[in-house]
Amino acid sequence: MTALASLTACTSVSAATGGDRSSTLQEVVRRGTLNVASCLTFPPFGSLDKDNKPQGYDVDVAGAMAKALGVKVHIVDTTSANRIPNLQTGKVDAVVCNFTTTPERAKQVSFSDPYIVAGEVLLVKKSSGIATLGDLTGKTVAVTKGSTNGDAVKAANPKAKIQEYDSSSAAVLAVEQGQADAMVEDSNFLNYQAKKDTSLTVTKDSVVPLEYNGIGLPLGDATWTQWVDTWLREFNTSGEAGALYKKWFGVERVFPLNPAY
Repeated sequence: MTALASLTACTSVSAATGGDRSSTLQEVVRRGTLNVASCLTFPPFGSLDKDNKPQGYDVDVAGAMAKALGVKVHIVDTTSANRIPNLQTGKVDAVVCNFTTTPERAKQVSFSDPYIVAGEVLLVKKSSGIATLGDLTGKTVAVTKGSTNGDAVKAANPKAKIQEYDSSSAAVLAVEQGQADAMVEDSNFLNYQAKKDTSLTVTKDSVVPLEYNGIGLPLGDATWTQWVDTWLREFNTSGEAGALYKKWFGVERVFPLNPAY
């Protein structure tokens, strides 16, 4: 009887905590805090308010995710180049930072279903005369380190010159100050920048027609990925995601989340 009772108790504890198959999901709940990497130099996705507190669309997405888990959220500022290392070293449980899903990145980290969709377009000065990818011949194009944008530009126009910057804000500033002729980035981000600075415009010619951004997660943690995907479906169908997008971008979401082939 004693041995049986002991075995039953151990089985119950094992089932509740995930046993030997402990996941990030169990660790987050046990810890009481969800650690999320976001890019805080990428408004309106992420930035710091006047009190130096994180704010933005991605920050709110991370907060909604933590609320659903019943835990606090801790935002870790990151750069595009550090998104993957932050996950691989266990510094964060998730990355919510305009993280485009690609087969190459999926060798190193897992991705949730898409939570936002964008095209990759060009930001230029209205006086630049640049309207298409062909106009980039001999021109300097600013991109963010760790992004896929430089390769995309080179594939479309090998004669363009690529200049990397540590942050998207620095790349925008390079265009504003004439250090770069154009910048390639997420259409949601660049349309926001063009509204802020009326000397800038976004070209109609896309570098990449559509890109699907997911939440970055530790590689191989199926339990955690399943929870995030299940939560995302509820987050989107409830209208909460759409409301947050309109709050930060001022318009309804432009692209549907589900890919169409």
